[in-house]
Amino acid sequence: MKQTKIVKKFSKFLTDIKYPKSKTDWDIKGRLKNSNNVFKFDVKEMIPVEENTAFGRYGTLLDKAEKKVFETKDQWIIIDLEELHQYIKKNKLTKVYLNDLISKLEWTIFLAKK
Repeated sequence: MKQTKIVKKFSKFLTDIKYPKSKTDWDIKGRLKNSNNVFKFDVKEMIPVEENTAFGRYGTLLDKAEKKVFETKDQWIIIDLEELHQYIKKNKLTKVYLNDLISKLEWTIFLAKK
């Protein structure tokens, strides 16, 4: 599968990299450097939402990825999808905001861009 620019940028933080052989909802599989765990990551660009007044990403509770990756100006923010799905179901949400997730979820990793 063709790799997007954002996936290539994020791949610099991974080892043991594999890409899906066909279209799926995860973009790259690998191990974060200095980690023992291998994960499937959903890494996509933020897009305009809410009539172009904010940027975000659409998702589903059926994701096969294990982690969702967000890119900001200075860092990568990695959210655990299982925890995110539980939070959405528990609070009966249809929309979530990244800043809220950062403060509400326990399994969040921040990787500074170099």
